[in-house]
Amino acid sequence: MRFSTHLYALLTSSLLFTTVNLCMAKETEQYKPSQPQQLAQVYQDDIKVKEYWISEKLDGIRARWTGSELITRNGNRIHAPSWFVKGFGKQVLDGELWLARNSFEKTASIVLRDTPTNDWKHIKYMLFDLPQHKGDFTRRLNDLETIVDDCTSPYMFVIPHFKLNTKDQLMAKLDELVAQGAEGLMLHHQRATYQNGRSANLLKLKKHQDSEATVVAHLPGKGKYLGMLGAILVELDSGLQFKIGSGFSDLQRRNPPQIGTTVTFKYYGYTAKGIPRFAVFLRVKPDLTKS
Repeated sequence: MRFSTHLYALLTSSLLFTTVNLCMAKETEQYKPSQPQQLAQVYQDDIKVKEYWISEKLDGIRARWTGSELITRNGNRIHAPSWFVKGFGKQVLDGELWLARNSFEKTASIVLRDTPTNDWKHIKYMLFDLPQHKGDFTRRLNDLETIVDDCTSPYMFVIPHFKLNTKDQLMAKLDELVAQGAEGLMLHHQRATYQNGRSANLLKLKKHQDSEATVVAHLPGKGKYLGMLGAILVELDSGLQFKIGSGFSDLQRRNPPQIGTTVTFKYYGYTAKGIPRFAVFLRVKPDLTKS
């Protein structure tokens, strides 16, 4: 009788543990990347500019507010201070954790720490969409403004959006903002609904293109770079390898990106062999998989 009672208790405990784990898994999966995650395509020249809402492209860390916490694009928790997210509300939000122009590395060093610091007081949560909203982008943008107006947080903002009528105006605005240190522009069709994956209704426009590659070797420098890094040999997902020799500071040439790390580089089209033209090192990609 004691054995039967003990066995029953074990089975009950095991079933409860399994049920709790399943519930926790569902809770975790709720905001994993399998959920709607809208991504931009590269700007196409055949659009009607006046049909798009335009905003500056912020070079920060994309973050989703789940209603209870901030997570990265990969679904990993961002350890924001409780005082930073106070008043964010229960609605799901898409935005960018942003410090300032040309401050990506500093932004990443603040927001991707497991233990948050007081430096979070300099970070802004810049909103650009409502993933669970069923309306078009104009309605979503209006509702974002209402959410921020009603919010008590001093850290939440909507990225300013504006309209232009012609491609000439668009390119002039791009030149103006890039000259001030901006990364580029985002264009969102006014009637588009939120969709999963790459959207033809969400476009990014920059003076250059950028991509990512894996460091596979360090190549020694010559002349003034003797004894330091001359270039890195990188590999794209396609297997194509090429060298990146510019964009590094002297400090980075003495301490180059480790082999196996992912780096971001900018380029200007392709050569006849399909190699990114005039590739320039931008930064080491931060590890967004850490929780």
